[in-house]
Amino acid sequence: ELSLTDWWNHAKEDKPLTLRKALKSVALLVPWMVWKHRNSCVFDNATPSLNTLPDSIQDEARSWAAAGAPGLRLVLPQTWDVH
Repeated sequence: ELSLTDWWNHAKEDKPLTLRKALKSVALLVPWMVWKHRNSCVFDNATPSLNTLPDSIQDEARSWAAAGAPGLRLVLPQTWDVH
């Protein structure tokens, strides 16, 4: 069974630089948005929602891609309109 570190090292192994950067962006983006959602629930009395979280992640991914996050356009679905 792989540790998280082992999985991460394997996931980015032998990948082109642009794809490695994209994986790093996604690996930061998703936990960041989960953390922000959690904080909104704790501090702003928002209702936890697994329906709104993916929409928030998608919106933030669009912003990151527009800001030039390397490779995000390569790994996100075309339906997310970050291309």
